[in-house]
Amino acid sequence: MRIGIDLGGTKIEGVVLDSNGSELLRKRVATPQADGYRAILNAVAQLTGQLEAEAGRRCSVGIGTPGAISAVTGCMKNSNTVCLNGQPLLEDLRDLLNRPLRIANDANCFALSEALDGAGKGHNVVFGVIMGTGVGGGVVFNGQLHAGRQHIGGEWGHNILERDGPACYCGHCGCVETLISGPGLAADFHRCGGDPALAAGDIVALAAQGNVLAETAMRRFFDRFGRALATVVNILDPDVVVLGGGLSNVDRLYTEGRERVAHYVFNDEFTTPVLRNIHGDSSGVRGAAQLWRPHEIDPAC
Repeated sequence: MRIGIDLGGTKIEGVVLDSNGSELLRKRVATPQADGYRAILNAVAQLTGQLEAEAGRRCSVGIGTPGAISAVTGCMKNSNTVCLNGQPLLEDLRDLLNRPLRIANDANCFALSEALDGAGKGHNVVFGVIMGTGVGGGVVFNGQLHAGRQHIGGEWGHNILERDGPACYCGHCGCVETLISGPGLAADFHRCGGDPALAAGDIVALAAQGNVLAETAMRRFFDRFGRALATVVNILDPDVVVLGGGLSNVDRLYTEGRERVAHYVFNDEFTTPVLRNIHGDSSGVRGAAQLWRPHEIDPAC
């Protein structure tokens, strides 16, 4: 049995999967972010203990996190749960849980889940995309996650798309994330005269109702999506692209968005499937559990 933990900014979710990938248990607790780093460690340990108690045996544990482990320091970096940054999360949780652990970025966990038994199943090269509060991604080759030498494999959200674009928290301007994330779409709509109180979902709905300002924002959004994803396709040439996150529910991404990718790809035709995810919000936590394969698990687990 394998436990997956999705360590989010507002909730910590855990599942137990059997060797076939079937979900046996699921629990979630609030992330005690206001109480600091140690409180989060303890919450993860307590949730793991509860899942194991109900499963009736010791399990392997994989954890999906916002941000990633620095290949230089071994500490967390780029996490929007800011109290994790600069902390030796993997080492501390390994000591607290008294077992080997595997940790990966939450977008990588999404990509792995969808590649193994989701929309990308059966494909050799899968690029998994997260488009929600931020923009992330992960690359899976032949069922194996490619984190990369510096643990930034798949981080297309911080390629610079428009150099004169909005400032990004990473220190650059015009990153993909600032333009085609949910907040990025809302901010673009606002900059062009739209109501600043409206979120991305509101803008999508307004465009469907024929609102000209919202429709113009959506067309900019699809063009930016096309330019950004075409860059990835030109380099990686994946067998399939799987979309996740809240914006993956925008139906027009799979028609107009895909057409804009085709327009910018360096080829005479664009045959790559661009698919909606299968596991939805569960992809991240499932992928965390799947950081361990059944044949790798110690028989004691």
